[in-house]
Formats: sequence, structure tokens, C-alpha cells
Amino acid sequence: MLPEDVGWEPFPAFPPEARLAVVVGRPTEAELYVIRVKVPSGVKLMPHRHPEDRVYTVMSGVFYVGLGERFDGEKLEAYPPGAVVVLPGGTPHFHWAKSGEYVTQVMAMGPLGLEYVDPEDDPRR
Repeated sequence: MLPEDVGWEPFPAFPPEARLAVVVGRPTEAELYVIRVKVPSGVKLMPHRHPEDRVYTVMSGVFYVGLGERFDGEKLEAYPPGAVVVLPGGTPHFHWAKSGEYVTQVMAMGPLGLEYVDPEDDPRR
């Protein structure tokens, strides 16, 4: 797949400005999948969990991620392009496109799940 062939789509569990692209597999099934997530500058993903273990690779921008059940800018770690972040399933975390747009590539065994710590933060509500 070439970069220009990546099909960016809205994802109901993300803030409306963020986009997701399926690169490999079917994330809704119990199989290996690879997705890309693009978050524009300033957008925050509030504390949430995924049931699946995930491997994030930062494709572009700086990926700011913090661990915990409350959004805390002091807990953010900055990961530049090429960095790899391993996040065990069930780990509460949050993201912020603090210094501009970022794109991460996520590899995991499906099905993909996303549960917000505070249900009020869930855009699907």
C-alpha cells in the first residue's frame, strides 16, 4: 500500500476531527490488524482503554501519550517519528496532539475495542 492509497475515515469512538485507516486485516474480527490513526493539532483523546495489547509506531508528528485514568498534561511522554510504544491491554491512557498533527500506526490482535474511563468523554454517546 502506498501512502496515497490510505483511506482515512471518521471513527465513531474518536473525536470528530480524528481519522482512522485500516491498513491490514479486519479490526472487528479476532485476527491481526494494522490501522493508522491521524489526530490533528490540539485534539485530545481522553482517558480510555483497549482490551487488546497494542504496538504503536509513530509515523509522523509527535505522539504525546500519558498513563492514568485522569487526563494530566504533566504525565505526557513525547514520542517522535520512528518511536515504538507497547501498551498492554486494559491500560488506561490518553493522547494529545500537543505540538501538531500526529499519525501513529497500531498493530494488534482484534477485535479492536475502545472504552472511555468516563462515559461522558465517549463521542458515541
